[in-house]
Amino acid sequence: MYPSHNRFRLPAILLLVGAFLSPLLRADEATDFGACVDSLKTRARAEGVSAAVTDQVLDQVRYVERVIELDRKQPEFTRSFAQYYNARVTQGRVDKGRALLQEHKVLLDKVYRATGVPPHYLVAFWGLETNFGSYLGKMAVPSSLATLACDPRRSEFFTIELLTALKIVDEGDVSAQQLVGSWAGAMGQMQFMPSTFARYAVDGDGDGRRDLWGSVADAMTSAGQFLQGLGWEPGLRWGREVRLPEGFDYTLAGRQTRKPLAEWVALGVRKAGDEPLPPLSLEASILVPGGAGGPAFITYENFHVIMRWNRSEFYALSVGRLAERISGGGKLRRPALDDGLRFTNELIMELQTNLKTLGFDVGEPDGVFGPQSRAALRGFQTSQGLLADGYPTLELLEQVSRVAQQQ
Repeated sequence: MYPSHNRFRLPAILLLVGAFLSPLLRADEATDFGACVDSLKTRARAEGVSAAVTDQVLDQVRYVERVIELDRKQPEFTRSFAQYYNARVTQGRVDKGRALLQEHKVLLDKVYRATGVPPHYLVAFWGLETNFGSYLGKMAVPSSLATLACDPRRSEFFTIELLTALKIVDEGDVSAQQLVGSWAGAMGQMQFMPSTFARYAVDGDGDGRRDLWGSVADAMTSAGQFLQGLGWEPGLRWGREVRLPEGFDYTLAGRQTRKPLAEWVALGVRKAGDEPLPPLSLEASILVPGGAGGPAFITYENFHVIMRWNRSEFYALSVGRLAERISGGGKLRRPALDDGLRFTNELIMELQTNLKTLGFDVGEPDGVFGPQSRAALRGFQTSQGLLADGYPTLELLEQVSRVAQQQ
């Protein structure tokens, strides 16, 4: 056994070594993948996809090991909030977003009137998804989706997405060659999954095609329709940065706690500049993604709408803040400072296992530090008389390990 003070450093070393040892597809894996694709063909035909399109597309798919690697190492889960946020809400992206806001004003105002989604939010999504259309992905979507459909972790979800992609081709919206996008199968300027494309993509420029790759009008109009369908509330912001009072009870932080805005005001929560919050009749939550030493945010219903687009708090906070910056807002009053800690799946898995040993509910340990793990870590901090902000510093993870070993 390694000494306890080294236990949380070893996985990071192994991760670096593993990056140079990416396994090739073994013969038995290739056989399994081939059998899986055959079953996908059978299911596609049973769901009405023509044999011609089924064979044309699925005969060309290949297993992509890199897709599985990326699925296990998504940046929403392996970076701290500061690392994630500072890489996305940059001054360059703000400047570009402001320029595009003016360039496409007529189009964006039209979408706003039709859907209630303000222009600066549409541009923020555009910036986060594809850096304003400058990078749409370069992976063959059918191969990515087939690889994930044949992986047990989320097989059914990606099987449905693959079948939907086949139906889109079968219906003539796009050709199989156009299905190029991200490693997870997201496509076009706004990175729609096939199911989202099928339900919300529209012809925004009137040329008779739903082209989310080459048409900004189609992409923005479709994004507005999607957000409206997700429940966007016109006239309501996503939330804002706030200042928490001295002695704030951090066990109240998290999306699981929703209180009327008036109650947060009564607890001493104020705008980041120390002005009072508006007296609105809203349910709201407090988030402290970087712990007590980082920025704090109050979030409203449209924050949850953003999370229905992408179920990452980091992503939703970045979209909201980028939208604010694009519309003229300033930088965070309390910056997100990078502490240098990277959350490897192995490190988080060990943390979850230790918390579970101590009786804190993390669900089934999976290496993903989500809201349930954060709540469990807060429970541990409370039990130890610590400030319960749920932020996993290296020292805290080592303390959890020591206490678990004593059980």
